[in-house]
Amino acid sequence: MISQRLLRIVGAAAVVLGTASLAWGDEPGPTPPVATKKREVVAPDSPRAALGRFLDLARAGRSAEAAQYLAVPDGSNGAALARRLKLALERNVSLDPTRVSPASAGDATDGLEGVDELGQWRVDHGTAPVRLEVTSGPIFWRFDADTVATVDAAFEALPHAALLERLPSALLRSGPGDVLWYQWLLLPLFFAAAWLVGSLVARLLRALLRRLAARTAVTWDDAVLGRLGGPMTLACTFGVALSTAPLLLLAARAEGTLVTWLRTGVLVAFFWALSRAVEVVVTQLLASAWSAARPNSRALLPLSGRITRVAIAVVGAVAVVSSFGYPVASLLAGLGIGGLAVALAAQKTFENLFGAFAVGLDQPFREGDFVKVDDFVGTIETVGLRSTRIRTLDRTVITLPNGQLAEKRIESYAARDRMRLFVKLGLEYGTSSAQVQVLLERAVALFKAHPKAWPEDTQARFVGFGASSLDVEVVGFFAVTDFDEFSALRTEVLLGLMRVVEEAGARFAFPTSTVHVASLPTAPKASSTP
Repeated sequence: MISQRLLRIVGAAAVVLGTASLAWGDEPGPTPPVATKKREVVAPDSPRAALGRFLDLARAGRSAEAAQYLAVPDGSNGAALARRLKLALERNVSLDPTRVSPASAGDATDGLEGVDELGQWRVDHGTAPVRLEVTSGPIFWRFDADTVATVDAAFEALPHAALLERLPSALLRSGPGDVLWYQWLLLPLFFAAAWLVGSLVARLLRALLRRLAARTAVTWDDAVLGRLGGPMTLACTFGVALSTAPLLLLAARAEGTLVTWLRTGVLVAFFWALSRAVEVVVTQLLASAWSAARPNSRALLPLSGRITRVAIAVVGAVAVVSSFGYPVASLLAGLGIGGLAVALAAQKTFENLFGAFAVGLDQPFREGDFVKVDDFVGTIETVGLRSTRIRTLDRTVITLPNGQLAEKRIESYAARDRMRLFVKLGLEYGTSSAQVQVLLERAVALFKAHPKAWPEDTQARFVGFGASSLDVEVVGFFAVTDFDEFSALRTEVLLGLMRVVEEAGARFAFPTSTVHVASLPTAPKASSTP
């Protein structure tokens, strides 16, 4: 269905956006400003440039070169300190390089002359500041001595410090999105375990809900539960992953991005479940006694269900985009401004949409009805938002836009309460009037004696003198609405009429013509005189 395809697209978009955010290290939630800002000029000797170069070197595993940006005490291992500093910074401090001063002199508004503070990190006795200081060497900004003195304490405060000490240095390098390579190797196992646990939780939850639904007198809740297997499994999987995400011990920004992605997955599962619930409710209403007693409302139910599912998918898409921090308000405002242009460009689409509503309200037919539209007949298969599909007698499918269909002449065979049989008999001109009278009486008696015949409106009349026959018309109705059954009954009656004609001593005429040739008078012979 359209809405299900759209929800799958929304879910795929969520996965792509979430993966891209995780891979590129984008922090979720920022809304770009409306006004365009001038691009900042980052001085090569600024705190921001120094921090960027340190992180690039440390993430690439070049810890010895990264140690140049630390005030390393004499006799200390600078490479080890740089590696520990990078790991503690990513886990304990949510670094945003755009908030670090791009000026050579640093931030002049913080009241710290020659020093720029990046944030606070946890140490054994509380917290300590993380700062850069101005130097006189080739490295103009570096981490000051007080920060370097607390590196070991900040590193040992990490919950996985012992694991980090034992892993090979290659696995401690940063991959995409500030995620260490060993953590990238754990992510597939993490999601596989979350899926297994989520599937088990979903089964247990569905079993509990089935017991509760079995105690109710209605049946729609059982049908809804039967269709919520996929959405519940997806929601439970993302819920388990969301609750256990801190166990991965990702960097602060990467963990925030992962949490946003998992929450978006739960959101997609919710809208998927809502769409399936609407589909089940529509199906239950179509099969209910309420629908049978209200044929007008019954015709609108399938169309209303499709519109509702499309609306759910659209709202779900907006919610997914909003959860990743994109400016939905600006997007909606832009849609409002461009609404006129969209309406002009899509006027045929809106014409077909309103045509669908017109067909639903006027109800010239319903899905499953046998109809005649213009010069073809067929069965209505689907009434969609844009078009209606009709299955012809040749098993082909004709698709008509609803805007055009609303203006066409439509003849519905499904609305009739009985089916008419009309037979015209042509008798030979040698048939007597008594024979014709007997034939008329027996034809009416034959038709009325049939158990499926409509008790009224049965007629047999001598209607005129044709070019080569005496014309008799027999008209009657059968109390059936199925065409196949009508065809079988018509065959029985036609064979009976043949017997009536034979028993009356008459015969069927066929087109004949009689040619009369007039002879011309012969001229008298001339007499001869001798």
